[in-house]
Amino acid sequence: MKRTPIVVTILALSLAGAEAHAQSDAIRAVRSYRQANEAAIVQELVDFLRIPNVAYQSDMRRNVDALIEMMERRGIAARVLETPGVPYVYGQLNVPGARHTVLFYAHYDGQPVDPDRWVGHAPFEPILRDGSLAVGGEPMAMPADGALDPDWRLFARSASDDKSPIVAMMVALDALRASGREPRANLKFIFEGDEEAGSPHLGYAVQRYGDLLAADLVVSADGPADPSGLPTLYFGARGIVGAEITVYGPLRPLHSGHYGNWAPNPALRLAQLLATMKDPATGRVLVDGFYDDVVPLSERELAAIAAAPNDDQQQMMEFGIPEPEIDEPRLLAINQPSLNIRGLRSGWVGEEARTIVPDVAIASIDLRLVEAIDPQEQLRRLIRHIEERGYHIVSEDPDRDMRRRHERLAKVTTSDGYPAFRTPMDLPVARELVAAVEGHTGVSVVKLPTLGGSVPLYQFTDGLGIPTVGVPIVNHDNNQHSPNENLRLGNLWQGIETLAAAMLIE
Repeated sequence: MKRTPIVVTILALSLAGAEAHAQSDAIRAVRSYRQANEAAIVQELVDFLRIPNVAYQSDMRRNVDALIEMMERRGIAARVLETPGVPYVYGQLNVPGARHTVLFYAHYDGQPVDPDRWVGHAPFEPILRDGSLAVGGEPMAMPADGALDPDWRLFARSASDDKSPIVAMMVALDALRASGREPRANLKFIFEGDEEAGSPHLGYAVQRYGDLLAADLVVSADGPADPSGLPTLYFGARGIVGAEITVYGPLRPLHSGHYGNWAPNPALRLAQLLATMKDPATGRVLVDGFYDDVVPLSERELAAIAAAPNDDQQQMMEFGIPEPEIDEPRLLAINQPSLNIRGLRSGWVGEEARTIVPDVAIASIDLRLVEAIDPQEQLRRLIRHIEERGYHIVSEDPDRDMRRRHERLAKVTTSDGYPAFRTPMDLPVARELVAAVEGHTGVSVVKLPTLGGSVPLYQFTDGLGIPTVGVPIVNHDNNQHSPNENLRLGNLWQGIETLAAAMLIE
């Protein structure tokens, strides 16, 4: 029986209800090129995905070499930008008479992998399935030629985040040229190699190579498209900073029969502490000052959210969520700062469970930030909240004497993080990008003030003064950062057209 993933149904309904216009000749030519070369396009992506790319855990030079070859084969002047860490890859293509220079950004590194949780294959051995795992997609042989069903999915680490957007950029250029066209803007490309490690060297690259990176606009291809399946542009992204909280109990795990009800249980104490951080009725963060610096959305930004498809009910069904944590639409919720518990650890569970009072309990937290919130100030607010609950804070593992002297003791370690950015939606060059994408694709795009995820694009907006807009292309249900990451081929096909349209900005 033919499977129809939810995203396809949403896409069909959205396109039917969207304001539609005739596509440009350029985009029709791009589509014709893609339809004639689908198997070859996927094979180029598969070859790229086979190269392991976990920053600081993989041979990233192999990825660098692949990117250099990928660009040079297309006549793009490419070079390696060295940093104290993983190298960046840069490319440049000048177009005679161009009025704008657009810098395309993506990252070639991926999140760490847990091979045991990938279904049917290793993370760096891409496989094709005839649908998502949610609808029972079965493995398929990689086609050598012919048309590929847009509902098929390619599974591998970085299939969606971010290697497929990189390949889509290259194919968009191929497709324009195949019809005798060139981009209308000068193109620059910057591919980062440690974004998933927190972009520790992007600031260095921006400072050292700022003259090389100069542009009128940065276009980021990171992140998922709107769940409606419509072409999407985002004008901001949340920042992020992380914290890990360790609460201590006895010096070693103790027998729960002999010592339970007597020895303090750090897992319970940590749970009680975490419960003080959010209002269970409203989902609002209760850390004092957490929302103080939020810059309200403008009327234009609020209107853009109101005009975007509301897919909350469909996503709740898709993800098995009976009701949202906060009583407002998702697109409004992601324009607020958040506190997320991304992991908990204490003792043992499942078949390894044992009757003990644990010695420690650990929570890993990420704080998503919106415009004007300083990452370190938000961390200070969190630490004050913990101190006000009676905890003595340390930054390193305490010794025996310290553990005995403090009834409530917590080690808090933090990351540097980075702030959010937001580009005004009415900025002339941003409006020109919207006009190029809508005018060439023939569809009114979804315009979002903020992407829910975090991308360190403030380095371009703040460091170089370059307006930045996101043009994400991958499916929203791609298992980004998780096992079984995947790309829906239909999103790749549409993404090639969308990125080609962005290259035609005048």
